[in-house]
Amino acid sequence: MTVPDLEAAGRRVDELVRLVPDFPEPGVLFRDITPLLADADAFAQTCDALAALVDGPVDLVAGMEARGFLLAAPVAVRLGAGLIPVRKAGKLPGPSASESYSLEYGDATIELHPSTVPAGSRVLVIDDVLATGGTAAATVRLLERCGAQVAAVAFLVEIEALGGRAQLVGHDVRALVRVP
Repeated sequence: MTVPDLEAAGRRVDELVRLVPDFPEPGVLFRDITPLLADADAFAQTCDALAALVDGPVDLVAGMEARGFLLAAPVAVRLGAGLIPVRKAGKLPGPSASESYSLEYGDATIELHPSTVPAGSRVLVIDDVLATGGTAAATVRLLERCGAQVAAVAFLVEIEALGGRAQLVGHDVRALVRVP
């Protein structure tokens, strides 16, 4: 894989991620990634850039439901790694490990199959937006509890004013675009 131009990828993210005010509730400025996903060249460029954000090899890429899935799967393929879907509670069959956390507008629980996380495996965690950091921090805790080593946590966009990075202290946090 050739080294991607991270600045160019960040500019494409800026250009194509649509801002939707008052969604899903008043006062929230939602970042809609569907225009980016619909542009084949920009989507490929973004996946290459996300794959380049991790130092060293990884065994697995974890993507959080639901938009993290869309980014983590092609990044996993690019890195020659497996994929771990981190799901909302009740969506996985069979035994699962779970982690509960607080969101801006309530509480939530995420789950994964612990059998898919071999002890000591290096995992890249990917999601679309780092806001308050609750989902990402819960994902990191869950993976580490299952025996993984989190290699990095990567995002398309980090909203700095919401302070999510503080939830991930001690971890390598990367973002293609950082907005105030």
